[in-house]
Amino acid sequence: MNRTMKLARNGLLCAVLGASLYAIAAPAWQEGVTYTAGTVVTYNGKDYKALVTHTAYVGTNWNPASTPTLWAATGGTSSPAPTPAPAATPAPSPSGGSCSSTTWTRGVNYSLGTVVNYNGSYYKLVNTGSNGSDGTDPTISTWYWQPTTCSGGTSPTPVPTPAPTPKPTPAPTPTPSGCSATVWTRGVNYSLGTVVNYNGSYYKLVNTGSNGSDGTDPTISTWYWQPTTCSGGTSPTPTPGTGGGSFIVSEATFNQMFPNRNPFYTYQGLVTALSAYPAFANTGGTTVSKQEAAAFLANVDQETGALQYIREINTNNWPLYCSSGNCGGKQYYGRGPMQLSWDYNYSAAGAALGIDLLNNPDLVATDSAIAWKTAIWYWMTQRGQTARTPHDAMISGAGFGETIRAINGGIECNQAGGTLGNQEMNNRVNFYITFTNLLGVTAGTNLGC
Repeated sequence: MNRTMKLARNGLLCAVLGASLYAIAAPAWQEGVTYTAGTVVTYNGKDYKALVTHTAYVGTNWNPASTPTLWAATGGTSSPAPTPAPAATPAPSPSGGSCSSTTWTRGVNYSLGTVVNYNGSYYKLVNTGSNGSDGTDPTISTWYWQPTTCSGGTSPTPVPTPAPTPKPTPAPTPTPSGCSATVWTRGVNYSLGTVVNYNGSYYKLVNTGSNGSDGTDPTISTWYWQPTTCSGGTSPTPTPGTGGGSFIVSEATFNQMFPNRNPFYTYQGLVTALSAYPAFANTGGTTVSKQEAAAFLANVDQETGALQYIREINTNNWPLYCSSGNCGGKQYYGRGPMQLSWDYNYSAAGAALGIDLLNNPDLVATDSAIAWKTAIWYWMTQRGQTARTPHDAMISGAGFGETIRAINGGIECNQAGGTLGNQEMNNRVNFYITFTNLLGVTAGTNLGC
């Protein structure tokens, strides 16, 4: 920012201001630190701002320059002051040794940085939900917990301070044949005592959060759900509650857009995924909403061959999307409607959606609703090589071309006519025009990039 100043009058002020800026230089990025969204750090002489709350696990090398889904360059540079301690939430101060741990206790919602002893091994809480550790045990979710070392021993187990016990909602009265179960449905928040059938096995909800089962499935959290038996059979599947909404593209039109799609990409899965980002295709009036839906589906069309491909076609690339070079046998190749790739993208998407995708990447290729959610997550939050997310580009009138730049601009934008990247860009534009025609709205301007 340019400023006009009179040197004779304001020299002292400039000196003080310069010293102040020098003193508050951004801390240097370091591995092993949990950064909250909005934190500014310096890396290789440039400043970066954290886009989402995440932990820079040791050995992953998720540095700001190589992980654009976690960090964005601010355009500034910090003065070369001595590196201050990173502005992050540290683990609790050790007492009497190199660390202090407590024995993990069911029902306690631990705070960020807590180290616990669980069945003889130590774990540190590196991410939190709405209620700290959300009742998870360290072996259920590696998004909440990471293995650690602790030579300080285990401190006496504190008296647990669990969340207030909710008033139980009695389970339905069993039928004469034994019990009544319902087919588990994504998006339904079940009440205490409910028995569900999930992939052929029965589970009973034995603990609840702020919204009943809090959207968990029976195999994700054994704190919410416990295996049970049920000889009474299964009752009809209930209609989901607020797990999904209505989409501005009807199912009939969706089928017309993708007549030969893979059965995995269900319309209901897309509708269910809308709850993750209610503003998606629902901002700026009917015309803008239809244009945004058309733009999203046009890009999806190009990414997946008209929704025919679930996984990246070139299997030779599957082991390559690991930023640290060692991802514990997990593969983070392209999956889903936007072909989500790279370990740090799976981590960021999972953190935003409350799903452990870093440890379970194949959920994006096996659960239709989760697959659609990751695509909408990218659309609503990622900028690629432009200043806007695809969502912002469509609702601001910047045009469809900016969505291409955010998704694959480095390969497809500003390419010579007839080249591979140029042809892919033209494909996206043609799909978009076709879809806006089907929805009865104009395509707008700035279609290419």
